[in-house]
Amino acid sequence: MSPRRVAIPDLWERLFAAAERVVARDGAGALTSRAITVEADCGKGVLHTHFASLDDFVAELVLDRFARSARQAEALKAKVGQATVAENPQEVVPAPMDALPPAVVGLAMTRPAAALHTREGLQAGAPVFAAIQHAFTFYLQAEQRGGRLAAGAEAATIALALVGTTHHLLMTRDPGRGEDTKLTTGRLLAVVLRSAEPPAT
Repeated sequence: MSPRRVAIPDLWERLFAAAERVVARDGAGALTSRAITVEADCGKGVLHTHFASLDDFVAELVLDRFARSARQAEALKAKVGQATVAENPQEVVPAPMDALPPAVVGLAMTRPAAALHTREGLQAGAPVFAAIQHAFTFYLQAEQRGGRLAAGAEAATIALALVGTTHHLLMTRDPGRGEDTKLTTGRLLAVVLRSAEPPAT
């Protein structure tokens, strides 16, 4: 990652959002430093003041959106004991899909330098799927202690299954079938979590 970067949250978000609009409107091939700064209504040198390269920028965009999903997963802690065990994660499981448009994921996977920078960020401890898995495990164990999940259910394994499926769908989804992805995750939650509910007394 760029040793020059100094995070200015408002500016970074402005550039990130601009990049997402460019990709959504014009395709991944249209994403250039100039296109981003024009869309963000910034000076043309701003992006390279904060990022070493466009690939560095793309990697930071992906890591930022993953971190946002991890923060959303933390909200599960406040839902323990509410609604049903299967319903509470419904907004959290699809969060990475909502946070990262397919074209942006494609950018990070198809640009070797961006992929390398993303991996470096993950290895450095950027909160991504491991953090989301931890949040799910914490939530399921809390529901287990409250008697709403079977005592023998393997909370950590269930969390891994949910996050693994989310990762698979994120990397393989069809950009035009986002609703199908949410339906798939909803069905997975219903099957996995309801099967782990304690027997009726």
